[in-house]
Amino acid sequence: MESETQSVEWTTAGSAIGPLLLAASSRGLVGVVFHATPAVRRRALERLAARFAAEPVEAPESARLAGPVRQLAAYFEGDLREFTLPLDWTLTSGFNRQVLRELAAGVPYGSVVGYGDLARRVGQPGAAQAVGVAMASNPLPVVVPCHRVVESNGGLGGFGGGPETKRRLLALEGVLPEPLF
Repeated sequence: MESETQSVEWTTAGSAIGPLLLAASSRGLVGVVFHATPAVRRRALERLAARFAAEPVEAPESARLAGPVRQLAAYFEGDLREFTLPLDWTLTSGFNRQVLRELAAGVPYGSVVGYGDLARRVGQPGAAQAVGVAMASNPLPVVVPCHRVVESNGGLGGFGGGPETKRRLLALEGVLPEPLF
């Protein structure tokens, strides 16, 4: 992180999977948080304040957040298949960042990849469990599509937003059928 303090702006946006907290710095989108109830928002904003050494500012009309709000709405409407947002990778580093960047660049809409396959793609073929850790720590879910990472045996695998949210995202992308109920 650069030596100067960066400001972070945030807002909440409704979605097909519930309210999302979106946070952006001057570099780009820095965080997407699922199930943004007041308690979840408070904890997420405390983590952002600690990391950026400044209180995040609520800014529903923010120019920084207009693109993410617009693109996420288009994604959930089925009109957007690839995000073209500037991303701030401040909240991840090392192996996790490497894996997340590969995921964002190399696993397109409507497809899935196994944990082990993703590990091989980043040159660490024995690191499937570490890929799982990277997915669990993804600060930019949906935009960096950790929901597209599944188990090699066909299982869904874990997901920070919960298994039902993962199923709904994969159904939206046509990987799974829409739930009947």
